[in-house]
Amino acid sequence: MARSRSEAALIQVDTDPTYKRVAKAIEEAIMSGRLKTGDTLPTETELAAQLGVNRSTVREGIRALENADLIERGGAKRLIVRVPQASKIAWVNTRALGLMHVSFLDLWELQLQVEPFAASVAAERIEPELLEALRENVARLAEHLDDDEKVTESDIEFHRLVAQASSNAALSLVSEPIRVLLFSATIDLYETVPQARHRLLEAHRAILAEIEKGDSTEARRWMARHIEDFRRGYEVAGYDLRAPIPIDPRTQDHFG
Repeated sequence: MARSRSEAALIQVDTDPTYKRVAKAIEEAIMSGRLKTGDTLPTETELAAQLGVNRSTVREGIRALENADLIERGGAKRLIVRVPQASKIAWVNTRALGLMHVSFLDLWELQLQVEPFAASVAAERIEPELLEALRENVARLAEHLDDDEKVTESDIEFHRLVAQASSNAALSLVSEPIRVLLFSATIDLYETVPQARHRLLEAHRAILAEIEKGDSTEARRWMARHIEDFRRGYEVAGYDLRAPIPIDPRTQDHFG
């Protein structure tokens, strides 16, 4: 039966619990820019008075915002607006990808587009401190080439640094969950295919050299070659490219 015009004009009432409405109100102020990163929020008592609720409701709303990494408690327990940490966002997205049964091939196809682009832009924009961090990363990889877990950690850090060197915040945020989930996919790769670690070191050295020279074309080419080789190593190991990636329990220790 068709709705009357008066029924269609009604605005839906927000039926969320009161603490959620408190959290939404504060979040909206943050997202709109009325509250900026580093700003101090009013006290719980002041918020309760402003919002017309009791302190326990405010406390629940604040807890929800803390869990979302939008605020933190600073000195004297004052509430401070913050930017959510990329690692926490990545872990939330990683769990979602795991529940969606994402496969190695799904991630690899995305890597093949994202990583070469990141390397090419990094060659043009990298700052001295990040360049030094990349050099140190490659040196640590060479030093710990027989330690599978450190090899995996170095690999993930290398690609994170390249993304950061692009000076593109969206790129860093989007690519982080890929690296987190690939930790689970590759944690046993180097034990199964020992030569893969040596090829990894060769590729990282070559990519670093091109970034140091500022050659975006060669940095892109080497990174694409590196990602292609990554898939070959996965195939040599006998892993199923299309099987869902189970999240290794060690992943949260490193990224959670």
